Amino acid sequence: RLFSRLHLQTGAMANPEAAQALVGMLNRVMKYAVGLGVTASALQTSLYNVDGGERAIIFDRFRGVLEDPVSEGTHFRVPWVQTPYIMDIRTRPRTINSITGTKDLQMVNMSLRILSKPDEPRLPVIFKNLGLDWDERVLPSIGNEVVKSVVAQYNAEQLLTQRDRVSRAVRESLMRRAADFGIVLEDVAITHLSFGTEFTKAVESKQVAEQDAERAKFVVMLAEQERNAAIIRAEGESEAARLVSDATKTYGSSVIELRRIEACKDIAERMARSRNVVYLPQTSNMLLNMNP
Repeated sequence: RLFSRLHLQTGAMANPEAAQALVGMLNRVMKYAVGLGVTASALQTSLYNVDGGERAIIFDRFRGVLEDPVSEGTHFRVPWVQTPYIMDIRTRPRTINSITGTKDLQMVNMSLRILSKPDEPRLPVIFKNLGLDWDERVLPSIGNEVVKSVVAQYNAEQLLTQRDRVSRAVRESLMRRAADFGIVLEDVAITHLSFGTEFTKAVESKQVAEQDAERAKFVVMLAEQERNAAIIRAEGESEAARLVSDATKTYGSSVIELRRIEACKDIAERMARSRNVVYLPQTSNMLLNMNP
């Protein structure tokens, strides 16, 4: 084999026409390879992909931004003339924090959670006016504007008692403002609501005052009940004294003697139940001096 190669090379060197033909063939192969590489590169730069949930906006060097967005799939473009810009049309969440004042000059810290996406037919206009970061340019500014305008219509107490109404007002106003920029808001919700330290202290003081007022009201009611009970008790004692007086006038000292006997009986029953030994005097002075 080595001998054959050497023989061919020697023959090629010996035959100039064969060497010239070989060089020409190599040049043609190189031209074809370069042309194929240029074609493959041009074909690669002429194709672009649009994934699901995305749209492509085409910028043409001669016509500007084309009006029709390009949907998902693989598409063709004119190299060095048309440039595709991919825009995400899926719903994205965002939180906006705003500190504003109420109608009664109380400071409020409110947080909104917004679900937004661009309006697909208006994507070329959004791209020309706002660019790819449309949410960063629009939502924080209009969110703070709407929150300040809505909260200023309510007192601090109304923000707590009428939270659904406030949330609905913020959502409707924010959707109208976002629609002017071609942005669709699927949901707007108040996720956090807090007040300043002064309002918190005022609420606590109000609660303490209400508790003190309720406690004073209870004390007044208790005193009124005690007064009524004393009146009823005094009336009962007066009526009892009157009855005793009438009975004494009618029956003489026999009523007093009956009461004395009843008191002695009660005292005797109490002493009988005692475990200690009790000595009773012969006189009845002790029975008269002891309370039943």
